[in-house]
Amino acid sequence: MRRLFPVTDQTPPVPAAPAAPTGPAAPPGAPAAGPAVVGEGREWSLDELADAYAYPEDAASARHGAWLRANMVSSLDGAAQHDGRSEPISSAADMRVFGAMRALADVVVVGAETVRLEGYRPARAREAFAARREAAGQGPAPAIAVVSASLNLDFSLPLFTSPLVPTLVLTGAAAPPARVREAERAGAEVVVAGDGPGVEPERAVRALAGRGMTRQLTEGGPRLLGQFVAAGVLDELCLTVSPTLTAGDAQRIAGGPSLAVPSRFALASVLEEDGFLFTRYRRISPV
Repeated sequence: MRRLFPVTDQTPPVPAAPAAPTGPAAPPGAPAAGPAVVGEGREWSLDELADAYAYPEDAASARHGAWLRANMVSSLDGAAQHDGRSEPISSAADMRVFGAMRALADVVVVGAETVRLEGYRPARAREAFAARREAAGQGPAPAIAVVSASLNLDFSLPLFTSPLVPTLVLTGAAAPPARVREAERAGAEVVVAGDGPGVEPERAVRALAGRGMTRQLTEGGPRLLGQFVAAGVLDELCLTVSPTLTAGDAQRIAGGPSLAVPSRFALASVLEEDGFLFTRYRRISPV
């Protein structure tokens, strides 16, 4: 991250959520204002990125017993992907931020379609974050939790057969029993988070929190993020705005039925590199 942009605070502060740091080396006791923009005209270390994207210390005390963050990328014209994948509108800096956010999470929640399209693999342990994770009481890497009603997944993939941390499959009580057994034989832990065939977003968040996974990260896809938004369980959105135009009819970052009343979020921080904006928004709690 190389450049600093001023941000005017035009929204109320987010209750019970710590303000973003004003820089990677802010002095103890420095005043916490509204949205903060961080950067020092140079590329940040991974440790400094981890400080900037740290979860609230009281994540377990948040609504639903966990802090759910989403990380997505969008083109200037609103596309969340190009030719079915996010990589064409991403960048090296975006992947660096992506890696830092993963390294902070207890669990990465992802939809089954995204697993198929993006070729998901198990999260890996990263030496740069090992001490931080150990101090936070976390394992060497986050678990991957795949949301699927049908369990139409290839359980022979490394995501299921050789993860560092066992992969979870979130599904409903009416999921096909044969597919449940196949997932379990592959080594996945099946978590029921709905009474029907599908997953209920709030139950999914609470089920993961009940396993001690309170620092939650979702990477989509758009349909899953839309479900989290509609259920009112999303606490934070980290959105990379890519300086690209794609046209076409690609999905937005969140899909599904529209909300009756738009959900308002407050800007927490903005970083920039090579025209990419790395924004962070936090949910505004109702008074």
